[in-house]
Amino acid sequence: VQLVESGGGSAQPGGSLRLTCVASQWSLSNQCMGWFRQAPGKEREGIASINDDGDTMYEDSVKGRFTVSKDNGMNSLYLHIGSLKPEDTAMYYCASGCWSPAILAGAYTIWGQGTQVTVS
Repeated sequence: VQLVESGGGSAQPGGSLRLTCVASQWSLSNQCMGWFRQAPGKEREGIASINDDGDTMYEDSVKGRFTVSKDNGMNSLYLHIGSLKPEDTAMYYCASGCWSPAILAGAYTIWGQGTQVTVS
């Protein structure tokens, strides 16, 4: 069981990125999942979550700029980040295991290794 993130990189302010999280050896179709990020010197924070019904939850500071989605056919979770800001610079992680949409790390049991996003 493994989650692998991709899509990070360097971007300019005002731009956009789409992060992808792919599961290997298991299906995401009935999973509740989330995205977290951790900036240097800061704690990991939950930013978005989606359950198997497509219900979503966002951290207040990212509402309107971040969109979480799933593609069960591709066995993938996505995070679209729009209007990038320098403060979006962080390592972004996907996670699975929540029972309902949640942005608390304790709700998750399986984590990916992260993908770095740098905005400057």
